[in-house]
Amino acid sequence: MEREFMDFDVVIVGAGPSGLAAACRLMQQANEAEHEMTVCVVEKGSEIGAHILSGAVMEPRALTELFPDWAERGAPLHTAVTRDEVVLLKDDQKAQVIPNALVPKTMHNDGNYIISAGNLTRWLGEQAEELGVEIFPGFAAQEVLHGEDGTVRGIVVGDMGVAADGSEKDGHMPGMELRGKYTLFAEGCRGHLGKQLISRFSLDSDADAQHYGIGLKELWDVPAELHQPGLVVHGSGWPLKGNAEGGFFLYHTDNQQVVVGLIVDLAYDNPWLSPFDEFQRMKQHPTLAKHLTGGKRVSYGARAIAKGGLNCLPKMSFPGGLLIGCDAGTLNFAKIKGLHTAMKSGMLAAESVFAAIKGGDEGGEDLVDFGKRFKDSWAYEELEASRSFGPAMHKYGTLLGGAYNFLDQLSGGRLPTLHDTTPDYARMRPADECTKIEYPKPDGKLSFDKLSSVFLSNTNHEEDQPCHLRLADPALPVRDNLPRFAEPAQRYCPAGVYEIIEEAGEPQFQINFQNCVHCKTCDIKDPAQNITWVAPEGGGGPNYPNM
Repeated sequence: MEREFMDFDVVIVGAGPSGLAAACRLMQQANEAEHEMTVCVVEKGSEIGAHILSGAVMEPRALTELFPDWAERGAPLHTAVTRDEVVLLKDDQKAQVIPNALVPKTMHNDGNYIISAGNLTRWLGEQAEELGVEIFPGFAAQEVLHGEDGTVRGIVVGDMGVAADGSEKDGHMPGMELRGKYTLFAEGCRGHLGKQLISRFSLDSDADAQHYGIGLKELWDVPAELHQPGLVVHGSGWPLKGNAEGGFFLYHTDNQQVVVGLIVDLAYDNPWLSPFDEFQRMKQHPTLAKHLTGGKRVSYGARAIAKGGLNCLPKMSFPGGLLIGCDAGTLNFAKIKGLHTAMKSGMLAAESVFAAIKGGDEGGEDLVDFGKRFKDSWAYEELEASRSFGPAMHKYGTLLGGAYNFLDQLSGGRLPTLHDTTPDYARMRPADECTKIEYPKPDGKLSFDKLSSVFLSNTNHEEDQPCHLRLADPALPVRDNLPRFAEPAQRYCPAGVYEIIEEAGEPQFQINFQNCVHCKTCDIKDPAQNITWVAPEGGGGPNYPNM
């Protein structure tokens, strides 16, 4: 099919922290060197920040390197951390505050800020446009463009106005090719093009299997007497038990608001577990309830997190492009932070790409120089120091794994490096071998149902479009997953996308793709790896305000 095309020096997929940091750094160098350069960023969300979800406590190191005058420029870092608490929830009533001396240094937040990651990217987008970057929100990158020799030459933006049966609707717009000398993939965790590139170029051949968590988050307006700006609370324990690991966060940000969330490690083995419902009952614990009671929930969202760390990093360069940020997995889970490392990876990528293009490179090369730059950076140093964090948790559990990591940090990383090579989806056990979990009904005050939560995410998809949740074998969910695992998609999805319904007395697997918040958990956790998430029509999905 002949498509219209636009040529750029650099095409960036995803207007998140890594993609926008890369765009800004590219143009800074070009302007300083008086070298003409064209850079575009394509973003599937309806606007910059619409799909951005993070805790978020931000370490400003990378931002300060990119824009030393960020405060004067009005960067949305308004609430400095004033106090840290780390809590172990022992049961549904009791908790123990961990003495500060026993809290790993990675969990100390002096000098950090409680922010909205969505608002940060909106601000970064403004800086990028002022520097001369072209940003196209509302357009989803659907395909990778390859040259005849297999090198990456850009991307294809998906068609608009395609009906569910594949026919063209009124107002149909064919997708356009965005061609670049180099293409940077910054789609976030489990990017669907990044996933293809890792497979095509065998980028993970020397890496452990990547590991993931699902992060669920709510934003609350709270009474003035409850508000403690700058307070950061982290914790673990109840209600997660058995082989389910994870932890909660609760931050008092500005505007009399509190963010609260739960990260559940997707290596759990009980198919009856529902991360969403674990989050809802967790908020009933007095340790969290005292911060929320009398408040009003105003937003909800969920997103998968690539948390494997250094051991799971793929090779990040390939002919014609680079993987950056969470598309590669640069998050430092020992800190529960990824914004600063994602931005740094994007900035380093920009430096490698600019040096190549300025030197006369016409594109298509494997910029292995980027791997060296990354390895020589403080971002790599951070990840190396925490390389055993996730494997220790998987191998020994929260308490013993935490102790191992604490001792590893005290020793300067001299303990043996641990590895976990089992993919998260492969840990699922048959339902009849596990204890069924009965969750309490939501009370509408602290706990809520999925559909009312999805409503608060402002999620919307054009209903008459092809389903973006692709089943390799449509019969498998009922034939295999239902009898063996009680079809866990009904529970691991935080948005009510998947249901088992009855038609003519027979179970049917129903996909309510309109509810999808683009968390990618199904693509990660399905035990048969039968579900593939691809980008829907541009502009669809959640629209997170202040998240």
